[in-house]
Order: sequence, then structure tokens, then C-alpha cells
Amino acid sequence: MILLNKPYVSDFLKKTILDNKMPIYQTEDISNFYLKNDSNLLDQNSAIEKLKKDNQTKIYTNSENSINWIINNLKFTDLPKNINLFKDKVKFRKLTETIYPDFYYKEVNFQDLKNLSIDNIKKPFIVKPSVGFFSMGVYTILENDDWNKTIDLLEKELDEVKNLYPKEVLDTTTFIIEEYITGEEYAFDAYFNENGEPIIINILHHIFSSKEDVSDRVYVTSKEIIEKNLDKFQSFLIELNKITNIKNFPFHAEVRVNKNGEVKPIEINPMRFAGWCTTDVAHFAYNINPYEYYFLGKKPNWNEILKEKDNKIYSIIILDNSTNEKAENIKRFDFDKVTNLFDNVLELRKIDYNEYPIFGFLFVEIEKENYFKLENILKSNLKEYIELK
Repeated sequence: MILLNKPYVSDFLKKTILDNKMPIYQTEDISNFYLKNDSNLLDQNSAIEKLKKDNQTKIYTNSENSINWIINNLKFTDLPKNINLFKDKVKFRKLTETIYPDFYYKEVNFQDLKNLSIDNIKKPFIVKPSVGFFSMGVYTILENDDWNKTIDLLEKELDEVKNLYPKEVLDTTTFIIEEYITGEEYAFDAYFNENGEPIIINILHHIFSSKEDVSDRVYVTSKEIIEKNLDKFQSFLIELNKITNIKNFPFHAEVRVNKNGEVKPIEINPMRFAGWCTTDVAHFAYNINPYEYYFLGKKPNWNEILKEKDNKIYSIIILDNSTNEKAENIKRFDFDKVTNLFDNVLELRKIDYNEYPIFGFLFVEIEKENYFKLENILKSNLKEYIELK
């Protein structure tokens, strides 16, 4: 069963739903997605009854906005408990203490942040909402002098995004302070199958412009990235499942890998793959349909998939509004100017930047020698692509 909700449903997901006649629960947002009339829509009672009759029914949500409905209506399943293990970052750190006993973290109420003494907290460290989404409210503290400035920025940012997502997705009442995890950052989509075996269906390298950068501008995947990390991420998930014993559960994981090859999790987002349907990059890059793989219990044959992928890099570019201009002051975003930077644009998704602080999503294929193009867009504040009113 699929639960569709804001902010976004891709055409690829819609086609997958129709091709497979997947049942969809009619959330209040369903009318926004312009599904065909022959879609298999279920009202609330029908959806709940279906799940009661078959507790092996697999559920996927395109958005964490659906989590509240699951928690309130599916208490007869393990889903609410399993979701909370991962969605709340404080609970997740407690869960993984047996794997990472020396990891430092601290829970702090938002109203207490301003007066918190950070003298004895090892720098650098991260501060972020204990229940969050994207990089909203996430800041890196390098030294004591950064603290008051960061709190001011945090208050301003949270005021701007306070009405964008429900509290199950972004809850700013409680924050977590945790040690800065060193190493290269990766995000990957995976699921635990009916036996609890982890199946990885995509791996993305999250690249940054600097040590202080915590933005979500550029993610890349390639044959090299998959082959280099697949086994170590698989081993991490096997250890994680030993302490959770979760089955039939999709998720989007974010981790860092240090110079010794050790994997440390940043967070695991339950019931979905990469947000805003950006998991579709698996389709563009590797002809993997992540939704079908989960529902049908399929496992990628990476040896076969990667055969023809030498020298190819695939990227998701998130065109976020980092211009420091308010949306109401922006007349237009020049998508043509951005897409002309790349030889092979796989898909462009335009987003209403008046509703969300994002202009769009760009999926591209490049040759390795053109990697500099990704580095250039990574460092840009995108001001060169907007026209002001």
C-alpha cells in the first residue's frame, strides 16, 4: 500500500503505481497529485481493514507527512514503534549505543539553547532538531564564538519554515547536540525484507563545498561509489537489524565513512526513500525501480547493473533558494541557464519556490572529466539564475 502526501509525487512514482495497480490510501493531499481515475484508491476504513486482514502488507510513504496517520491508526502493527526508533534522533542514538558506546550526544529543549554553556562540549559539534527533515535547522559549531550567532540564524530560519511541515516531520521543540562525525558523507536507500535482510538499492555520495557546509545541494552516484561502499553499508545494516529485528521496512540512511573505513550513522529516515522522490535517480542511473524492488522483494544484481557504467557519474542537484532573496522578491528562476551547464539532463522538476524554499531538482549524467561542473554549481548561491521583480 502507498501513502501519498505532500510535498511531491514524481511522474515516475505515479506510473509505477498505475502499472502495478498498487492500492493507495486517500490522504487529504491526494487531489494535488492528479492521479488517473482508474487508480486503486482506498478510504481510511478500507485501508485499515486491509492491513488488519494481512499484517504482511508492505507500506511505503513518499513523504514523512504520512507518519502521523500511521502512528495514530496502525497501533495494531509494529510500525509506530519502529518509526519512532529512527525518526527521533535522540531515540536513535540511544538505540545504537551498543554499537557506538563512545558517541557523544545531548538532548536540549529549544528554549534552553540560548543559555546553554558549550565550554565543555568538544568542538566541532552539530546542533539540529531531534525530529527533522532535509538540512533544516542543522548547524556546525567550530568554536565557542559561533554559538550566539548560530542561535540567531537558527531562530530566523525556524520562523521561516515553521508552517512547511507537520511536527512528525519537523519538530523544533527539542534539539540534539552531537559530536561531529568525520569522513565522507553518503546517503542510501534500502529496505529490510520479510526475513530482516537488508537490501540496498542505491548509494549516493553527498558532497559539500566546505567543512561548515551542511546543505543538500549535490548528491552523486557512480559505479565506483557503489562498489567501494556496498559491502560496508550492508555489514552496518546487518548489525543494526540485530538490535531492531525489523522486517518489511523501507528507509533512507545517511552515514559518514572515516579514513579507516568505519561507518557511523547520521540518521535513518523511516518508511521512505530519498525525499521528494529523488530516489528516482536509481531509475535514471541504473534502471532500478526502487518502489518495485521494495514491494516485490527484489535485490539488485550489481555486478550486472554496473557493467556498462565506467566513467559515468549521475547526480541529483537540489536548486535550493540560497540566494538570500525572499521568494516574493523573485520574478523568475532561469532554468534554461542551469540546464545548459550540463550535456545530458535526465529530468528537471520545477518546484513552486513561493511554497517551498526550493526552485527545483535537476537529474544529470556527466562524464568523470566534467566533475568540475558539479563543483561549480555546488559553490554557487544561485543568484546568477534569478531575476528580481
